[in-house]
Amino acid sequence: MASEPLSVDAVRVRAAPSVGWTILLLAVAVASGSTIQSAFSPFAEITKADMGLSDLQLSYLQGLAIAVPAILVSIPLGWLVDHKTRRWLLVGMSLVWTAGQLMTVWADDFNTMMAARMVASLGGTCVLPIVISMAADLCRPETRGRSLLLLSIGKYVGTALAFGAGGALFGWLAARPEPLFEGLSAWRQAHLLVALASAGLTALFLIIREPERREVALKSASLGQSAAALWSRRAFLIPLFIGQISVIMADNAALTWTAPVLSRQFGLSPEDFAGWVGGLVLAAGVAGSVIGGIAADAGHRWRPGKGLLLGAVVASLIALPCAVFPLAPTVPMFALLLGVLLLAGTATGLLTATAIAVLVPNEFRGLCLGAFIVFGVLFGFGIAPTLVTVGSQILGGESQLGLSLAVVGLASGAIAVLAFVLAMMRAPSHSEDHASRTQAAA
Repeated sequence: MASEPLSVDAVRVRAAPSVGWTILLLAVAVASGSTIQSAFSPFAEITKADMGLSDLQLSYLQGLAIAVPAILVSIPLGWLVDHKTRRWLLVGMSLVWTAGQLMTVWADDFNTMMAARMVASLGGTCVLPIVISMAADLCRPETRGRSLLLLSIGKYVGTALAFGAGGALFGWLAARPEPLFEGLSAWRQAHLLVALASAGLTALFLIIREPERREVALKSASLGQSAAALWSRRAFLIPLFIGQISVIMADNAALTWTAPVLSRQFGLSPEDFAGWVGGLVLAAGVAGSVIGGIAADAGHRWRPGKGLLLGAVVASLIALPCAVFPLAPTVPMFALLLGVLLLAGTATGLLTATAIAVLVPNEFRGLCLGAFIVFGVLFGFGIAPTLVTVGSQILGGESQLGLSLAVVGLASGAIAVLAFVLAMMRAPSHSEDHASRTQAAA
């Protein structure tokens, strides 16, 4: 007896698990890169003492080390994402950040540590346009907010692992009567274990399949044509960039200096705070991703295009007063304000990514994300941590680190609110953008 032909719905049901597993693997890739990128932060004070570094050098290792390579690579990588096989780009980035983490283990002075952190941070930053582009092609526009939330969760899982697992590893390694790896201090051994785990995950990414590209207006677009197409959308994209970059500045400055502030103001060591800080980052990342994903899809259904960013306006308003967390008189209040700040920042990040995934055509979506990373890392990683250091010096020295962090956070938060309002007002509707794509393709 001949089998009946499969209906379209049946094919979708059978394909769904494959799509789900692919997005999950992409989220694991984000988590791996984020762990490597944040792996230095929990050991900042210990590394400073061990290597004789200054606060300014610490800001470079957690700021410029991330910003400089991403600025140089993100634009050409974004074009490659739009035109080349993305799964191989993902595997390559994983190899890059693993190599940088291994270099961190044996860096013995500031210059070699700077080089190591630049290589480690390159992959972690540049993985985002790859995975967002792939995930966007795996789902419909009206469900992309919920699909991309797994990638957002992956980012914060990685940051949480860097703090939580990193602090736990340090405590375990420091308490051992004999070192696990001869000749390496506890914080270097912790970095080595993280690098070995990352190497194992790299092989896992080889099973990811390249998805078919959707929503292509121009089948072959040069870098110049793609840049011109993005510039034609500047009235919407510029305020969108400014809004999310301001959020990145506040959040990254917070994560960069949380460990030193807790050590200096409350006398805590990494094993005292790494676990709950990691848990806080994870909880804020998961909750913020879920809220952002649901808000993005609901807003887009309510008012296509403009509704996508209503949640970003609300979240940035909620985050604004929480920027004073470094001035909290107690650790619980410090944790509460920091958690809300990170939750709101996660939500705005997902809403911004969804807006790009829905409102920017496929053939220059990667370039748009690459340009966003350039400015994001320049201000969020290259400028914000050092700005806090310079501000503390102006305010009276290293003892004023918390006050300077609060000032930078409040200023960045206020700019974010105004920029997101403007971006929402200027956002195109999905139907208008779809019409422009159809016309361009014809």
